[in-house]
Amino acid sequence: MNQRETLETQTVNIKLINTLIQVIRALSPEERQILARELFFEGSEPSNQELIKLAETGGCFYFLANEPDIYTCEDGEPV
Repeated sequence: MNQRETLETQTVNIKLINTLIQVIRALSPEERQILARELFFEGSEPSNQELIKLAETGGCFYFLANEPDIYTCEDGEPV
């Protein structure tokens, strides 16, 4: 890429950036919050709901459903 192509690309990018800034400034506060949430959301981490679903369907906690009864009614109240 020669110097002229670089300058033209930079000019196009500056125009694009200025246009984006104008559009963002025209957004309502609610729209800006939505935009910020989308821009700064770390999509590589699973959400809480995704983790819950994985735990429920993954099978790693199935052993808890069939825990052995190690206490009897005569054992009394826990301390």
